[in-house]
Amino acid sequence: MFNLLYKNISRYIDLSEEEFKQFSAPFQLKCFRKKEIVLKEGDYCLFEGFVLNGCFKIYYLNENGFEQTLYFAVEGWWITDIDSLLNDVPSILNIEALMDSEVLMISKKDKEVLYEAMPQTEKLFRIMNQRSSVALQRRILSLTGKTADKRYLEFLEKYPGLEQKITQQQVSSYLGITHEFLSKIRKRISLEK
Repeated sequence: MFNLLYKNISRYIDLSEEEFKQFSAPFQLKCFRKKEIVLKEGDYCLFEGFVLNGCFKIYYLNENGFEQTLYFAVEGWWITDIDSLLNDVPSILNIEALMDSEVLMISKKDKEVLYEAMPQTEKLFRIMNQRSSVALQRRILSLTGKTADKRYLEFLEKYPGLEQKITQQQVSSYLGITHEFLSKIRKRISLEK
């Protein structure tokens, strides 16, 4: 169960077997059913979660009440609302399981204890937050500066195989386009092949 987590964090810091046991001890396995809400807008986010399997969408409702998907979290990704978690403010995000999923969850409180007990974990989460900031910056640039066709091709590259597991409505929400426009893009791209 912890092998994937170990592989993930080993990209950023080196931990001995004993140190990893200490690091992973506060994580708890949580199972979520398809369509189960992990975090609801207005609630306070008190956790970070590492996705072992399954898929989540992280989204908000815009001023017109339409879903805007920020990203999908698949195996090996992390889920949280970093603004709510760090600043103790109500979340503006929703996190929903798109299929039956398993996550290793750590509470904000346990993470702070871990920082004190294992200072190298602060480095780990700093690096992960930096990488997350880069990913979100790229996402913003893609949404504001690229055509829908290019965003769709990026989606396919970033999330291989996911399109077959989620609805076209969820894909179009991520791309910031209508379902009908997505159908036209898919048809156009298939004709070009």
